[in-house]
Amino acid sequence: MSLHGLSLLAGTPGQTGGKIFRAVNPATSTLLKPDFHEASNDEVAQALDASATAFADYRTRSGAERAKFLETIATEIEALGDTLLQRAHAETGLPLARLTGERGRTCGQLRLFASVVREGSWVDARIDPALPDRQPLPRADIRRMLVALGPVVVFGSSNFPLAFSVAGGDTASALAAGCTVVVKAHRAHPGTAELVGTAINRAAAACGLPAGVFSMIHGGGATVGIAMVKHPATASVGFTGSHTAGRALFDAAAARKHPIPVFAEMSSLNPLWVLPGAQHERSAAIAAGLLASFTLGVGQFCTKPGLIFVTRGPDTDAFLQKLADVVHAAPCGTMLTGGIREAFLENRAQITGLKGVELLAAATAEASEARTETSPSVATTSAKNFLAHPALATEAFGPFTLVVIGETAAELAACATALEGQLTATVHGNAADLATAQPLLAALERIAGRVLINGFPTGVEVCPAMNHGGPSPATTDARFTSVGTAAILRFARPVCYQSFPDTLLPTALQNANPLGLMRLVDGKLTRDKL
Repeated sequence: MSLHGLSLLAGTPGQTGGKIFRAVNPATSTLLKPDFHEASNDEVAQALDASATAFADYRTRSGAERAKFLETIATEIEALGDTLLQRAHAETGLPLARLTGERGRTCGQLRLFASVVREGSWVDARIDPALPDRQPLPRADIRRMLVALGPVVVFGSSNFPLAFSVAGGDTASALAAGCTVVVKAHRAHPGTAELVGTAINRAAAACGLPAGVFSMIHGGGATVGIAMVKHPATASVGFTGSHTAGRALFDAAAARKHPIPVFAEMSSLNPLWVLPGAQHERSAAIAAGLLASFTLGVGQFCTKPGLIFVTRGPDTDAFLQKLADVVHAAPCGTMLTGGIREAFLENRAQITGLKGVELLAAATAEASEARTETSPSVATTSAKNFLAHPALATEAFGPFTLVVIGETAAELAACATALEGQLTATVHGNAADLATAQPLLAALERIAGRVLINGFPTGVEVCPAMNHGGPSPATTDARFTSVGTAAILRFARPVCYQSFPDTLLPTALQNANPLGLMRLVDGKLTRDKL
């Protein structure tokens, strides 16, 4: 299908006349057709006004209807076939195999959320029946459940053009909760965004839903994005990106007359500890695993391990040599955009230029600026130096990691305590290491949303038990996840119904339990009728 380069406003293409931009193929540094037009403030208002109108309808749709919508979106995305993959490849430089897998994840999580809302127990229905004879005071009939929050603004992410973008996890979970969605497409892959946005519009029409259930807007984050956050119809925001941009959105939302929640995933170094027993027994395997982990996607994963902590011992030099060997032989890779590449090179230079930091190894392959390439590298510093220079805990979003060497376990424990909030933290150790690692694990539990043992953090399984979040600055709200079925909880709020006649209650709270939900009735979980 041909691209028109316009925003999608409640199923209708927007207007020309705004600022024009084009996507760039990072692997060739060439501009891609067509021209894309930034939305005006009037178009932002049009999209969000339509979203608010559609929300009044969509929030009342049954779980079965929402599930059908999500499944139809997945089917429409798959129907785009190679057209979608080729456009995403041209706009991001990501390999077709990676994009094929990401499309599978995108459609898989849409269908996963469909199964959640079709079953329905996610609404957390709670019923405390009336106790008219209770002494000294009777209790009224009290019932509670989660309901949709309202129109959600979603910001597409640069590093996952499908799974964290127009129909990604934020959109899927918001639609599942009963919220309408307006997406701010990422400027790095606008054609991919238009293709997916059009697929969502087709799904909405096929399911008989109001067109305003979904809109997609082109434009800059500092202009169009802020306007979307400030619009009075916006009830919540989902964002994945840099700390600077995420904090700007958070501050704009907090400054509104009526503040709204912003669920922003922003920054993480994902520290990884290699304990002495693991160094001795698995140096080669860990070195190879580390290289694969911090260079996956050219290091452009939010879960990339950017800090490696080791206690100096008889096997440390051998471990570092093995890590240097695999880094030397590593290939260069094309980054997503020239701007991301420049920011990475700047941050890496800042870190490696600090006193007490030494380059351990860099890939011998020569990176091509014309192909937006960069090469992997690793540096070292002491734990004492790391604690003295907070700037060493700066994220370099790309294929680089810093090894921090402690002379004692106490030094590395101090490093763990000094770290800010993280998405993940990992410990590699043998049985003897782990037997004494509880204090370290407890420290990591306080700073990270996911703690791993003898694994690597890159790659996030989409499943009910997954948590992809963490204390600030990793995210703006450590109580929630952006991956897995619990992500739906971000876009819902509790409502309590007191002394309602059964006929006026939401279906999920009615005595007959017509949906067959698991409910908390008088403190006990049951699917029984009242």
